[in-house]
Amino acid sequence: MSYPGDCECNVSGRLVVLGLGVVAISCAAVLVRIADAPPLAVAAFRLLIASMVLLPFGVTRARREIVWLLRNEWKLLLLAGVLLALHFALWIASLSYTTVASSVVLVTATPLFVALASRLFFKEFLRRETFLGIAISTFGAVLIGHAGWQVGGAAPSGNFLALMAAVAMAGYLLIGRRIRRTGGLLAYSTTVFSVAAVVLVVAVIITGASFIGYTRATYGAMVALALVPQIMGHVSLNWALRFLPATMVTVAVLGEPVGASFLAWLTLGEAPTGLEILGAILMLLGIALAFLRGGLAPARSRAAA
Repeated sequence: MSYPGDCECNVSGRLVVLGLGVVAISCAAVLVRIADAPPLAVAAFRLLIASMVLLPFGVTRARREIVWLLRNEWKLLLLAGVLLALHFALWIASLSYTTVASSVVLVTATPLFVALASRLFFKEFLRRETFLGIAISTFGAVLIGHAGWQVGGAAPSGNFLALMAAVAMAGYLLIGRRIRRTGGLLAYSTTVFSVAAVVLVVAVIITGASFIGYTRATYGAMVALALVPQIMGHVSLNWALRFLPATMVTVAVLGEPVGASFLAWLTLGEAPTGLEILGAILMLLGIALAFLRGGLAPARSRAAA
């Protein structure tokens, strides 16, 4: 059965889509810094605008799929939306306390949680090269984060928020891997983004944050967050979850600190140190090892090993 947006493509095509998604996501940290608004308001605007963009297409092109998902997978959809909302609320809040490099690096702990959970719950057994690539990339991430802590004096509370955001993202991607085996890209992205938007809007109302009174630059940054990192970036990740194990998708996202640090240097003046450059090289090497030697096919079951 084919779904809107779920076109098959070869390995090179999958790498291109996933790579473009990572580039889009890398823009998020800088845009969050530009948006001078409370974290919950920024997160709510991001998901609300993204949902409003997707809803017309979802209703016209994937209405039956959306109804099917709401009837048969509503519990998982609700949990995925809550986890996605929690991820953005925690991660955006972390950027108020720490540097871009430190926050984004800690969020990239996601593959460690996903790899463990994938093996426990989905019986996905990845090759040794994949885990070695994760280890190399994680070490590179630690170097970037360490340099960021030295330069920016990151607060422990900001680091903790970013780490909890990684846990929430891991749960979100694992649920996405489960639903995307049978659910279409447009239907899944539309419903889960909408659920997350509702959760965040309710949170904004409860906490007393405002949706109005911000500068044009802030509103522009929030619109850009919805269009680039959310729709271009996260929809690409959701697309990849149909064809690749969740761990492999998160390994690709390890490239985000490299892009985010580079953009922070260009726009915010947070110049990379030698340690950050070394960390970026190690992260890219780790990603290359995980994909080129670890393989792109879904992990084998124990019986097939």
